[in-house]
Amino acid sequence: MKILIDAHVFDGKYQGSRTYIKGMYTEIIAKKKNWKFYFVGNEIENLKKEFGQHTNISYIPLKFKNKFIRLFFELPYLIFKNKIDFSHFQYISPIIKIGKYIVTNHDILFEEKRFRSFFPSKYRFINGALFKKSAKAADILLTVSEYSKNKINEIYKIKKEAIHITPNAIKLDMENLEKDDYIKNTYSCEKYILYVSRIEPRKNHISILRAFVNLKLYEQGYQIVFIGNKDIPDQRLTEFINEHKDIFENRLYFFSNIEEKELKKFYLNAELVVYPSFAEGFGIPPLEAAVYKKKVICSNATAMAEFNFFNYFVDPYNQKEIENAML
Repeated sequence: MKILIDAHVFDGKYQGSRTYIKGMYTEIIAKKKNWKFYFVGNEIENLKKEFGQHTNISYIPLKFKNKFIRLFFELPYLIFKNKIDFSHFQYISPIIKIGKYIVTNHDILFEEKRFRSFFPSKYRFINGALFKKSAKAADILLTVSEYSKNKINEIYKIKKEAIHITPNAIKLDMENLEKDDYIKNTYSCEKYILYVSRIEPRKNHISILRAFVNLKLYEQGYQIVFIGNKDIPDQRLTEFINEHKDIFENRLYFFSNIEEKELKKFYLNAELVVYPSFAEGFGIPPLEAAVYKKKVICSNATAMAEFNFFNYFVDPYNQKEIENAML
């Protein structure tokens, strides 16, 4: 059995699909030593760090970084050249079909009317067609939550029995779980509230800032740490920060591209982890925080409704509820 994995997501910024691919294939590679795995990406050294050197793994460098050249030409050529049986893609598969395709569609939130305003029109126009076509053409269609499965069935009219759930899982370093002074000494963050997520309007960062101001948490010596790349501009967030410059100066920190070992330290030293997102296909960070035994406030919306084991499970549209939970 030959499986090609489109792993170009490891070339760039961190996102949940990286955790998904790494978790899935770390397990499968160990169990299926007689299968051959071909990982494809631009930054091969990154892939080697993630998956290591094994006799049943080959790494194939991509020559092009352009998304459409990769999908329309390069990937079909590599599939044909290496006589691949199954090829696994996240969200979008090539138009030309060679062999059998596995497609994981983590969510189609942008297709829901209530969430469309969170996504640029260009994104919705291009991905709407490609996501749907790829999902319908898949020989094996996967998703990560019951919520996403139901929405794919409802919006793309694909039978539920043709959609299989492979939930995200987390495997964390559980050694040395004590707090230390590394984050304080390196980043000047000591008594902080943490949110790990891409920064865009859908993620509702502003609710944490409003709570910080309304509850006057700055008077108690608290800080806020946001870890994640700025994906889609959030004008309301920017304006709110500018309106309260005096409060947020030296108390609000933005970090991106944090290494896994340092992210662990950010979790361990946090006073509180908050995840007030309006919409998710899954939601990995609150689970990471919970495994590290941190106090977690989690949104109860969309796929996160399945995380009903959290004691502080809040409506992201209810600012007062978020603030009460924080207190």
